[in-house]
Amino acid sequence: MGMLDGKVALVTGGGSGIGRAAALTFAREGARVAVADVNTHGNEETAKLVRSAGGQAIAIKADVMKSAEVEAMVNETVRSLGGLHCAFNCAGIASNPASMTDLSEEVWDRVIAVNLKGVWLCMKYEIPHMLRAGGGSIVNASSVAGLVASAGMPAYYASKHGVIGLTRAAGVEYAARGVRVNAVCPPPLGDTPMMRVVTGDAPGWEERSVANIPLGRLGTAQEIAEAVVWLCSDRASLVTGAYLAVDGGYTAR
Repeated sequence: MGMLDGKVALVTGGGSGIGRAAALTFAREGARVAVADVNTHGNEETAKLVRSAGGQAIAIKADVMKSAEVEAMVNETVRSLGGLHCAFNCAGIASNPASMTDLSEEVWDRVIAVNLKGVWLCMKYEIPHMLRAGGGSIVNASSVAGLVASAGMPAYYASKHGVIGLTRAAGVEYAARGVRVNAVCPPPLGDTPMMRVVTGDAPGWEERSVANIPLGRLGTAQEIAEAVVWLCSDRASLVTGAYLAVDGGYTAR
């Protein structure tokens, strides 16, 4: 038996990277999965991978910056799969490095809209369905950038710090009503498209990243997915309002 047999899980940003790994892992553990992404090719491909592995999945196109699309995404998940018990709000973007003063207002607004407003909108529409079902579990994608900071990506750091604050607030607000809300904080990973954006795929970026990780290696999307699915399961029944650094010791330095 899987940890999530009979459950329904919604994954935003499920078309690639951590979101794709999470969708496959939810399915492996017995959940029916809604894969949402603004990239229709990516989410369809993830859904096909779930089905080819013997799971049940649907693909939904949704832009998490748009309230109507998020509401429709959640409603379609419930209608097509029979409920909503787990959600991994993973959709997010990075931006090319820029100083605080060189960062454009347009880039600031977009990063905050996707990474922070998008998480809030998802919870706004996910939580009522979970409350009607008697409970549920939500994991939001933050980052080690939500726990520490460095120069060059102010919008991204602000958005990921904000996700942790939003997660803690929701965890406190809905704990007594059976909805657990947590965040996961990945480090730089070696197998996700976002790292190519952040680094520009510059020579040596992997070695420079590894130098800051006590375990001495980059993590993988699958390792983050395992933590997400555990947080959504009853095995994490006492965990809410928390942020879990799955980072090889990056933030313990």
